[in-house]
Amino acid sequence: MNYPHKKKSTVISKSSSEKTITFGKRGMSFEDDLNRSNEYYLSTNKAVIHKKPTPVQIVKVNYPKRAAAVITEAYFRTPSTTDFNGIFKGHYIDFEAKETSNVTIFPLQNLHAHQVEHMAQVLKHGGIVFLLVKFSKFNEIYLLPGEKLIEFWQQYKLGSRRSIKREEFLEHATLINEGAYPRIDYLKVVEELFL
Repeated sequence: MNYPHKKKSTVISKSSSEKTITFGKRGMSFEDDLNRSNEYYLSTNKAVIHKKPTPVQIVKVNYPKRAAAVITEAYFRTPSTTDFNGIFKGHYIDFEAKETSNVTIFPLQNLHAHQVEHMAQVLKHGGIVFLLVKFSKFNEIYLLPGEKLIEFWQQYKLGSRRSIKREEFLEHATLINEGAYPRIDYLKVVEELFL
């Protein structure tokens, strides 16, 4: 069965050993799936959530032809906050999304202090904040509420923690099942947990 946004599998046979190689999810990323889910939410008028662009200061541009400008030097203008933000049922949503190939932990060094500080500020003002983490080896996506993330982050800053164990996601986060439309229905979990 071919699901939406899923590339068809290709089978390559080698002699009589029948070695099979599947290219089913090649090129798909966690962020792409989230962007497609957000497009679905927008097209069905369920929510308005977008990926925030990273502010960049362009310094040098090469103009080999008038219509073919090439940026040759650019810098990040300011540290960005979180990956995604928007509005859902009258509530402001702000979240970060990360993917890890580690099978047992999510390293907290994958987050930046300014991102977690931003999330804490949004929480103080009544926004909905969370972290989405995909354990790629298990194809599991978890939604960890912002309050719990900040608790783990404080322990990280004090030096008593370096990561969040997968078992802790099982205990403190909610597993998001992947589907067809939308691919990652994280708003279903948001609705259950926060509204």
